Amino acid sequence: MGEFGEKSTTCGTVCLKYLLFTFNCCFWLAGLAVMAVGIWTLALKSDYISLLASGTYLATAYILVVAGIVVMVTGALGCCATFKERRNLLRLYFILLLIIFLLEIIAGVLAYVYYQQLNAELKENLKDTMTKRYHQPGHEGVTSAVDKLQQEFHCCGSNNSQDWQDSEWIRSAEADRRVVPDSCCKTVVPGCGRRDHASNIYKVEGGCITKLETFIQEHLRIIGAVGLGIACVQVFGMLFTCCLYKSLKLEHY
Repeated sequence: MGEFGEKSTTCGTVCLKYLLFTFNCCFWLAGLAVMAVGIWTLALKSDYISLLASGTYLATAYILVVAGIVVMVTGALGCCATFKERRNLLRLYFILLLIIFLLEIIAGVLAYVYYQQLNAELKENLKDTMTKRYHQPGHEGVTSAVDKLQQEFHCCGSNNSQDWQDSEWIRSAEADRRVVPDSCCKTVVPGCGRRDHASNIYKVEGGCITKLETFIQEHLRIIGAVGLGIACVQVFGMLFTCCLYKSLKLEHY
């Protein structure tokens, strides 16, 4: 009976080891995906960050990058701890899993909270940002972001093209009789912003606020889903780790 109990315990430990190893391989790939989403946000989707009053969107992306790196390191550590059967490494692995779990929950919650606040923030700040900082010294990032926003989303102004009448730059001599920036034009050529007819600019297509809000909300959904999805998967990893740790502890005694 004792021999049979020892064999079954050993068999259970082996099964747990292979389950945890498989989990860690998938976990490492998931870490790569999390980091990729964070880098994608920072590198390719960061043009519009200068138009946002809050730093929550940027903070969420940085959390994902950090979490992705830690996940990849943890995945490698998990494989090592599993096959060496070192209980101290398993303890460290469990602590790292818990830290990553909390980071990704925070990223997911931040994305959800900011998703709810985005409409109010854009309504309150986007027009002021566009009219008071466009083509102003020290705000080259805002100028570039506004030009890209209007061209990429086929829009003009925050609510409509009339918003540009309040622009400090449009009212200055530097604007050279333009009534809207050249980036409002359907075909951009120098000075095309002097004519604001609907055949020349994005006048009837609406303002940029709704289109920017939709764009950021779609991306926040991706960030939130990735963060919370990986966090849920980690629960299984922590369960496997606890089971393996207890199994090794029983065999040790």
